Amino acid sequence: MVMKESDSTLDRGDAAPGFELPGVDGDTHALDSFDADALLVVFTCNHCPYAQAKFALLNELAAEYDDLAVVGVNPNDADEYPDDSFEAMRERVADGTVAYDAYLRDETGAVAEAYGAACTPDPFLFGREDGAWRLRYHGRLDDALNPDDEPTEFYVREAVESVLAGEDVEVPDRPSRGCSIKWPEA
Repeated sequence: MVMKESDSTLDRGDAAPGFELPGVDGDTHALDSFDADALLVVFTCNHCPYAQAKFALLNELAAEYDDLAVVGVNPNDADEYPDDSFEAMRERVADGTVAYDAYLRDETGAVAEAYGAACTPDPFLFGREDGAWRLRYHGRLDDALNPDDEPTEFYVREAVESVLAGEDVEVPDRPSRGCSIKWPEA
């Protein structure tokens, strides 16, 4: 396990890079698939303990906010990391471990690369502006930096509430921390 911190090339206000990715629900999802006022795209996976530590929080956010779409995107090399295979993703959803609005497979890693994602989890929060998804927050979900830490501050919740209220996000971007993305070989 290689720990890494995120450092995206996207800045606040930038448009979300488009994608069309298969979901464990059998559908193909794109940015316009999500009818919500806020969109949380989290590059994540099944095997990383940092990502596993955030499953419950992401599930809570997906359940709590009707106007927020929580989308997990798994870009890891499933050949090297079988726990991150499409079938293993389906199992996590079937057993309730993952209950996001969508759990998508980025087989080539191209979408993660377009977003500048570096680790799992690596969250990007977007709000709608003039019909486009614009980045409002990129950073840690909470203040628990290690998998066994208990969070006391939930930065993403505060950022989501600001976006849903139509306000600027005052939460500063702080690098997310997690396992490095296991890039598929070209």
